Amino acid sequence: MPIPKDFMKPARLSAKERAFLQLQEWIINGTLQPLEKLNDAELATALGVSRTPVREALQLLNAQGFVEMHPGVATQVTAVNGEDVDKILPVLASLHALAAEQMALLDVDQSLIEQLRSKNKEFAQAIQQQNFYLALKLDEELHTLIIQKVNNEYIANPIANFQAHVRRLFFHNSIILTEESVAEHERLIQAFENQDALAAHMITKKNWVRAAEEYASRQIHSNDHE
Repeated sequence: MPIPKDFMKPARLSAKERAFLQLQEWIINGTLQPLEKLNDAELATALGVSRTPVREALQLLNAQGFVEMHPGVATQVTAVNGEDVDKILPVLASLHALAAEQMALLDVDQSLIEQLRSKNKEFAQAIQQQNFYLALKLDEELHTLIIQKVNNEYIANPIANFQAHVRRLFFHNSIILTEESVAEHERLIQAFENQDALAAHMITKKNWVRAAEEYASRQIHSNDHE
């Protein structure tokens, strides 16, 4: 089980939190491969913590669907299934649409509008440069600004969980980003300026659902060429 030795350790977190975040990141980016068996002693040594926080972190990852724990047998990374796109993105679409709708009903100051536009400009540049990993990060940051403004943990917490799975699917080439999102983001920002909650909801939902539709279309074309 090859594990990096020069990774950056997050500060001011408990040992369990540090272990959880790092293991989740390694699973997302493929450092820990799908179906790879995990040894808590090796992980504890690599992370510089005891086995207890590693075990606690693995339990959290099991609850999130990133690992499978079989007591007395093995703990392993879950498989990646591209078809999960159709399960995850519609749920995320509804949650993000709800957040956008609530955001539009708030008194949004101009500084936040400018932040959103600046982030969308960076997103557009990343797409044009075909730096899709950066584009994914910027897209997530844009939507996070909205979630933070709404300040509803019952929306934010499940989104954070699903978003981690989205990042993993991206790394395994199950999600693609296109320039259409740039225009959708701009229309969404305009909806916030106009305090148009219905438009904000519909634009956001379309933005997320379209990614699932594009994946399905790509799979159909792929099957046609086999």
